[in-house]
Amino acid sequence: MLRFLKRERSTDEDRAVDVEKTRQAVEKSRQTWFGRLRSLLSSSRLDDAVWDELEEVLISADVGVDTSLALVEKLKREANQGDLNEPGRVWEALRRELITMLEADDYSSEVTAPAPPTTILMVGVNGVGKTTSIAKLAQHFKGQGSKVLIGAGDTFRAAAIDQLQVWGRTVGADVIAHQQGGDPGAVVYDAFEAARARSADVLIIDTAGRLHTKSNLMDELGKIRRVLGRLDPTAPHEVLLTLDATTGQNGLTQARQFTEAVNCTGIFLAKLDGTARGGIVLAIRRELGLPILFIGTGEHPEDIAPFDAEQFVDALLASSN
Repeated sequence: MLRFLKRERSTDEDRAVDVEKTRQAVEKSRQTWFGRLRSLLSSSRLDDAVWDELEEVLISADVGVDTSLALVEKLKREANQGDLNEPGRVWEALRRELITMLEADDYSSEVTAPAPPTTILMVGVNGVGKTTSIAKLAQHFKGQGSKVLIGAGDTFRAAAIDQLQVWGRTVGADVIAHQQGGDPGAVVYDAFEAARARSADVLIIDTAGRLHTKSNLMDELGKIRRVLGRLDPTAPHEVLLTLDATTGQNGLTQARQFTEAVNCTGIFLAKLDGTARGGIVLAIRRELGLPILFIGTGEHPEDIAPFDAEQFVDALLASSN
């Protein structure tokens, strides 16, 4: 049993590092849209103007219209019932609701593989930061003492193999690759066999983000899953969808297509530090119904943090002082 997706860190020092990385990742969001919430909800008058502005702030932060309206309506209902008769209680109620919306209580942080390697399939459209996210995951797992191998299953894009090999050398993980234009199924087969032969704990497989048509792309991903299934009936053990936080609501349509086609199990949210609209995390959780497992907090391999709902919300709502 491999606890590589366990979000609770082993030491207080590790947890403190994750908290700081998360805080840095949402700095832009905290200083802009979410920074307005504290002053807004400190008002002793919770009239229609305050609720309307709260909706506006949440929607502007990419929380999404439906999610924003539902959240504000719940807070308003509690306020009208007299349960939120002080500004501090409104603020705490907001915090509580945001954490509840982001928690994934049904997700198991322990992945059971009958024998190594535990296999992670990385999917997502081109340009979302998938290759960099793979490097970050490799660095993360190596930091936990796991031996990591990477499979260059994106044989369609010219630079994909080269980029992955460069990242592999950077983080100290071997990359199994064929020539551009080769059969991705053959790459996956060789990568899995190499992982077994080298006693690797984790195999991370890159996949194409674009082919000539959507059906071609989904057929290829289906083939990769079948190849893995013949090698290990339980593989892939995780299918992580990489999303670019800076694309906001526009990225959700593509994400929904991937989720429906390849049965994704979780989200790696890349480039969170590059957007001032961190509310997209709430929209992703509500609309896709998938747990956010990791966030990208910068450009370097070590810039990754396991997602923790309470840490995230507290960082988002923290005082800027």
